[in-house]
Amino acid sequence: MRDMLLEVKDLHVNYGAIAAIKGIDLHVARGEVVTILGANGAGKTTTLRTISGLLKAASGSIVFEGRELSKLQAHEIVALGMSHSPEGRRVFSTLSVEENLMMGAYTLKKYDQATLNWIYEILPRLKERRKQLAGTLSGGEQQMLAIGRAIMSKPKLLILDEPSLGLAPVLVKVIFKAIKAIAKSGVTVLLVEQNAKAALKLADRGYVLELGKITHTGSSEELLNSEVIQEAYLGKKK
Repeated sequence: MRDMLLEVKDLHVNYGAIAAIKGIDLHVARGEVVTILGANGAGKTTTLRTISGLLKAASGSIVFEGRELSKLQAHEIVALGMSHSPEGRRVFSTLSVEENLMMGAYTLKKYDQATLNWIYEILPRLKERRKQLAGTLSGGEQQMLAIGRAIMSKPKLLILDEPSLGLAPVLVKVIFKAIKAIAKSGVTVLLVEQNAKAALKLADRGYVLELGKITHTGSSEELLNSEVIQEAYLGKKK
């Protein structure tokens, strides 16, 4: 049995009177890559934002390394070893690439030069652009920066929300290669990604979320071979 890093039980999240998440259970073991698939509006981003403390749950339990998170603020959760790279990148446009990366280390007493060097190694474009203002980067470069910034806090769990959204195929390959390197380094990854095929090829396991409920779960291989999943998310095999 693998060491459990994150356990979510009976999670409910509301937006006013609307139930966005309706009692989901999921878990992520240390060292795993787990993906959450689903159509727009299924509740994927809401789930990630609730786990990382950006939204508050109506009820349910979120346990990270044995500690209940539901009463903690987002910055306290980051300090425990969870990092969230949000949909839409959210880089600091008037700061340089390197200054943005430093912002990712704000919970540490001192930034780690070895971590910075490693980020430049797996995402060399950031090294080339390190003195450039983040607002002048392309969309793909900003996505690389958002992931790099999330790694600077040396997280145990990295949460990625739609890292390949809107990117050209050549940049999608670069991003997924970097995520693979991050996972190989020992960081556990929870990934929401519209490119279901790429996500399942990278992940160990997956969950399918539909209208706030988990409808399917299984190993990546099981989900890739499921006719229901093929039809809904992968384009049915001929």
